[in-house]
Amino acid sequence: MKKIFTLFVLVLNSTWAIAQLTCATAVPLGLGTVTAPTVTGDAPATACSLGTPGSKGLWYKYTPTENKTIKVATSLAGQNADTRLIVFMGNCSTLNCVAANDDFTGTFSQVTFNAVAGTTYYIVFDNKFSSAGFNITLSEVVVVPDRLSFVAQPVSAAGSFNNCVVDMNGDYLDDVVSVVSATQVVISYQQPGGGFNNVTYTVPSTIITPSWSIAAGDYDNNGFNDLIYGSGSGVAFLKANSNGTGYTSDRKSQSFLVQRTNFIDINNDGKLDAFVCDDNAPNRFYINDGTDMNHNQGGLGDFPSGGNYGSIWIDYDNDGDMDLFIAKCSGGGSGPGGNIDELHRNNGNATFTNVAAAANMANPTQTWSSAWGDFNNDGWMDAVVGINSTSNGLSKVMKNNGDGTFTDKSAGSGYDTTNALSREYVAHDFDNDGFLDVLGAGDTIMFGNGDFTFTPNATPYNLGYYDRPIGDLNNDGFLDIQNGNIIMMNAGNTNKWLKVTLKGTQSNRNGIGARVEIYGSWGKQIRDIQSGTGFGNMSTLNAHFGIGQATAITKVIVRWPSGVVDVINNVTPNTTLNVIEGSYLNTKEVQETQQMLTVYPNPAHDIVYFKTQKDFIPVEAKIYDLTGRIILQTKIERDSVSVKELSSGNYMLVLIDKNGKTQSQKLMVK
Repeated sequence: MKKIFTLFVLVLNSTWAIAQLTCATAVPLGLGTVTAPTVTGDAPATACSLGTPGSKGLWYKYTPTENKTIKVATSLAGQNADTRLIVFMGNCSTLNCVAANDDFTGTFSQVTFNAVAGTTYYIVFDNKFSSAGFNITLSEVVVVPDRLSFVAQPVSAAGSFNNCVVDMNGDYLDDVVSVVSATQVVISYQQPGGGFNNVTYTVPSTIITPSWSIAAGDYDNNGFNDLIYGSGSGVAFLKANSNGTGYTSDRKSQSFLVQRTNFIDINNDGKLDAFVCDDNAPNRFYINDGTDMNHNQGGLGDFPSGGNYGSIWIDYDNDGDMDLFIAKCSGGGSGPGGNIDELHRNNGNATFTNVAAAANMANPTQTWSSAWGDFNNDGWMDAVVGINSTSNGLSKVMKNNGDGTFTDKSAGSGYDTTNALSREYVAHDFDNDGFLDVLGAGDTIMFGNGDFTFTPNATPYNLGYYDRPIGDLNNDGFLDIQNGNIIMMNAGNTNKWLKVTLKGTQSNRNGIGARVEIYGSWGKQIRDIQSGTGFGNMSTLNAHFGIGQATAITKVIVRWPSGVVDVINNVTPNTTLNVIEGSYLNTKEVQETQQMLTVYPNPAHDIVYFKTQKDFIPVEAKIYDLTGRIILQTKIERDSVSVKELSSGNYMLVLIDKNGKTQSQKLMVK
């Protein structure tokens, strides 16, 4: 029976060239791809929404046996065809329009429609632009349920610039900052019981507004966040007073085209500095001396004509200090430093080295931002480098190998089949399943599956192209999205979560640059605390984790920029954990790594040598004092470490290999 059916299909195929000339002789189509002949039949009476029909037509028909969503698409069949596609229902004497399309992709057509069981649909092509043959593919559209939904809620205090969601009054609840003008700011303070209280502030003129980007951070460490505005003619700082009820402004005199702005402690002195991407020249940064933010230029992206767009600070090499990735756009084309992305490794002494080429991160992609996070939960920061132009290809999914290099995992990731564009790419766990997602192009969220593959939501969110900062705006543990004058409130699901808020004492007050780790049945998840992600927005400074259906969090570790390590055991899910730097000091983690390691001389006063267990090759050394604070951190080139800068006392020497395994031993310095 199967052989007879196959023969029938072959005979049918061979007669298509003469059988589909009229509606009455329309040939049945089934699922799959067929090749259409030259368009020589009767023209349809109308082309529906496409206007006047051509002079000739091809006629096919499809009758579903059950309700289905059907897609019909045309493609190249060896000729330069230019198709127009019209779908009718009814009978040949009375046809009603169902769908029509011209040039869905290039010169080819595509329609999707809901087909009702038992109803005949006529699928017709005319020769308005071409009579050449082509391929026709008829397929069922698999309806995938939405993974997550949002409920729109208006923001009554919306201003001209609505791209900042961050705590502004020190209660760790995310607020909405709306910059109305150079002299007015409206802050919608989130209330503990829900809703917002809008307060309007008249500020000394900043001259400029955050027309390109905005970042937030407490750069005077007084407990209230300050702002930096990035515009087409430079930057201005908006500084909160001692109780957060007023602001002063500091318009910097340098005039330049600003792109991304960030707050980050560049020299690790416990005070936040500011980094600013320059579109037309080497980048700029402002060093905080405690009284002023002092301008510097060069040393962190020095290409003469700029092209610096989306800067993001992450600890990609897990050495305890923040490194810098710059998504590039223009700046001299594809030559050295032009559209070539940059990865600046922090050398630990306020100097940086561009290692992008060696790390396989020197992508010639015209991008405005990148989303960084640990997409496979192996403890290393990976990246999705997004596109805002198709001139250099598609988005890149880059896996951190843990050895200073990255591997391109784009093939099969989901980003290899979409050329949608966006200036904003950010990584968050929106559905709290324990895997990071990416809000980027395609007007939707690409949900991470934990293996460098991503699945888009079935229904677009209508989130727009930019101005969409992220935060928990109803304190329910699910991340929401501000979108212009509305908040897209996350409808959530049954997955559990943890929110971690930080208060630095030795480090900057926000804990910007800290690494937060959580442990449980899933293994390990990490977050770096960042000010300024994506291209222009400012999102929450709180660390959010989803843990799926897990019921326990065995341990939370906060690694502060100062070197202090706080360890909190047995944390309850669906709660907010407030961590003050140094409140949970615990040397147990260090002590648990102690194995057979020989160090000599011990006591030491200059150089300490070590002999490790078999097959253990250390690449890094850390020395802790007995409070758990990191005193020294260095790369290992030989079987020795210099301790001549250390004060006399007792320490713990910890050696780490390239896989993160450790050996340790007590050490005395005299």
